[in-house]
Amino acid sequence: MEKGHTENRTVLIPAFEPDEKLLAFERELSREGADIILVDDGSGPGYREIFERSKPYAKVISYEKNRGKGFALKTGLHFLSEHGSPEDIIVTADADGQHMTKDVMKAMKGAYEHPGCLILGCRNFTGKVPLRSRLGNGITKMVFRMSSGIAVSDTQTGLRAFRSDMIPFLLSVPGERYEYEMNMLTEAAEKKIPIGEVKIDTVYLKGNKSSHFNTLKDSFLIYRDLLKFAAVSLASFFLDYVMFLLFSFAFSGYGAAAGTGYANVCARVVSAGFNYTMNRKFVFRDQSSPAGTLAEYIALAAAILLLNTVLLEILINGAGINRYAAKIITEFTFFILSFATQKFIIFRKGKGLAA
Repeated sequence: MEKGHTENRTVLIPAFEPDEKLLAFERELSREGADIILVDDGSGPGYREIFERSKPYAKVISYEKNRGKGFALKTGLHFLSEHGSPEDIIVTADADGQHMTKDVMKAMKGAYEHPGCLILGCRNFTGKVPLRSRLGNGITKMVFRMSSGIAVSDTQTGLRAFRSDMIPFLLSVPGERYEYEMNMLTEAAEKKIPIGEVKIDTVYLKGNKSSHFNTLKDSFLIYRDLLKFAAVSLASFFLDYVMFLLFSFAFSGYGAAAGTGYANVCARVVSAGFNYTMNRKFVFRDQSSPAGTLAEYIALAAAILLLNTVLLEILINGAGINRYAAKIITEFTFFILSFATQKFIIFRKGKGLAA
């Protein structure tokens, strides 16, 4: 990619407690003609020398307290929004030596050739890949595809490229730690921003020991909405199941088929009211008018109820499955559909604020 007369090529690197690999990476990027913005995410006095030695190659931005990778990226993006132009090409890269200079340039070329597209440098995860990295990426790929309908081969890559006119969107994405990068993908999918890929090498140095990813805490942040939704759905399921048992007994005189249908409808009305209230307040923290979201939720609940009842009928009377086992199967079938619809349609951020 030739450097145009109106565009800069900038590599934004968030760094927390880096080592000598960062300096080697910066030297290589400088030889390729890239500008570098290095954000010291509160590494502390023990790492001051590394950042001082980076200054011949990079513009260094520092603050005292560690705030997380998302905060560091946003700090760099704020700087670039004030000192760049809409045509600039920006690549975010990690400071731990796991991104190669040639792959950074490949991502830059992708953003140059596809304006308006978020380019991901995607690894193929071949060779000796730490188990937590392989499993983590596999789970987030599956969740992201089921919830957004978009297949991405590497949801956890830190190598991402875009034009600087995308900065306002990126600054609006919630999250200050590792969850920010996953949120970026879900928000991009919601706003119909194209997501492209370029293949890069898979590099894990010493089993990825240099990573500051906290498996429990940061995984919770990444999957927080889904985990809370699952908890509410589980509580709603138990409520629905108990109501189904009670109403099945109450409607036992109407015959097996009719009694099952009546019991399923009544149980769903009770559990749906509980589910809507908990999802709106606890899971998605929605601030829009409840009148609009309630109408959309009722439409979703009605559609799922219809499909749920049809599937329940097929499993019980068509496949001969026990009615209580069939109920469990139908609930799991519609779990992801319900989550995706509520997150990206009903309770999506930015629909409006309560008056």
